[in-house]
Amino acid sequence: MSERTEPSQQQTGRTAAHDSAFLRACRREPVPHTPVWFMRQAGRSLPEYRKVREGIPMLESCMRPDLVTEITLQPVRRHNVDAAIFFSDIVVPLKAIGVDLDIKPGVGPVVAQPIRTRADLDRLRALDPSDVPYVTEAIGLLTAELGATPLIGFAGAPFTLASYLVEGGPSRNHEHTKALMYGDPELWADLLDRLADITAAFLKIQIEAGASAVQLFDSWVGALAPADYRRSVMPASTKVFDAVAGLGVPRIHFGVGTGELLGLMGEAGADVVGVDWRIPMDEAVRRVGPGKALQGNLDPAVLFAGREAVETKAQEVLDAAADLEGHVFNLGHGVLPTTDPDALTRLVEYVHERTAR
Repeated sequence: MSERTEPSQQQTGRTAAHDSAFLRACRREPVPHTPVWFMRQAGRSLPEYRKVREGIPMLESCMRPDLVTEITLQPVRRHNVDAAIFFSDIVVPLKAIGVDLDIKPGVGPVVAQPIRTRADLDRLRALDPSDVPYVTEAIGLLTAELGATPLIGFAGAPFTLASYLVEGGPSRNHEHTKALMYGDPELWADLLDRLADITAAFLKIQIEAGASAVQLFDSWVGALAPADYRRSVMPASTKVFDAVAGLGVPRIHFGVGTGELLGLMGEAGADVVGVDWRIPMDEAVRRVGPGKALQGNLDPAVLFAGREAVETKAQEVLDAAADLEGHVFNLGHGVLPTTDPDALTRLVEYVHERTAR
């Protein structure tokens, strides 16, 4: 008689974190309070982070499961946030497949040989789980520690990864990226399609290791007009979301300066659309339309004001989000490096108290 095989977490959709406020909000279900987490909550704003990272380059720190685990857990311990976000970097999968790049302090990712021609595409091979064993190991360690607190996996979206690869590093105007997109649309489409496969594989690895949700960061896509996004970017982002659609976890999509793109970003396939601080949440609801939860959107700079001002602005966000089917409170972008960690802790307490059902 064969042994009975238990269904996987992905098949059942049930994990220890399944009924957490964060996952319930992502699914647009009733919540005990509005859940809170912060982009870049694990990082430079925390003295304990600076201590454990001392002397360790960024990419190396992303490849050490013990360090990834500790850094990911630090803000959960300190702030009592409703979700952890996996400590990594959007260029990790590119590094893992052999792209010659490094993260330079004060600059960001720098690519030794930018991708500008069709021959350059050969440097972007498929990502295999064996390329990133440290990711699987770290997520295993984290889910054991987190218990009922969800872990969010993440990846960079194809457009943003393409921008780094084509420009060779961060760019203010994305000249080379747009020149390729407009000047050789076939090569551009093939580049984004290949990056979509790499990104989807990276997200799948995280989900299969135990991540309860995933977020796709399209940090630079706000540089595009809606028509260009729909034609030249949306198909690749949709491919990523479709690839993980059957794995039973919420999919979040976030970009900066994307007020004009919010509806399209929702159409791309996200369950939750991230909103930066430039438009109020009630307007974001109108632009995204029904059937999606929203995440956001306090201006990160507000945290440098006094406690009263922070609470006033946080309440404005909560009021604007009052009629949402699902709301995850977050900043409109990442925690700034010089933010007082105590201000974040107080903000979590405030949101939890004000929204307790």
